Amino acid sequence: MDAAAISLLFFVFVLAMFLGVELIRKVPSQLHTPLMSGSNAISGVTIVGALIVSGRGGHETVTTVLATLAVMFAMINVVGGYLVTDRMLEMFKSKDSKGARP
Repeated sequence: MDAAAISLLFFVFVLAMFLGVELIRKVPSQLHTPLMSGSNAISGVTIVGALIVSGRGGHETVTTVLATLAVMFAMINVVGGYLVTDRMLEMFKSKDSKGARP
């Protein structure tokens, strides 16, 4: 990969970081949990893509390490998102039905 391609990818990465920070900053606090639930779908796509990349043969060790890290961080996001969503849904249950969880 040449220097122009690497600098373009780095520019897109930095731009995505700034866009993500601004997007989260503008979202009201009541919508953070539904936003986290929606990001679980994106993380699921990340997991599938990283598993495909890490499972292919004939690539460098760096690719395998980065794909493994992508799977690990995406799984943390998915599990954390579902735990937060479950906790939020518990708040909306009535007091009578809290003990009657299957």
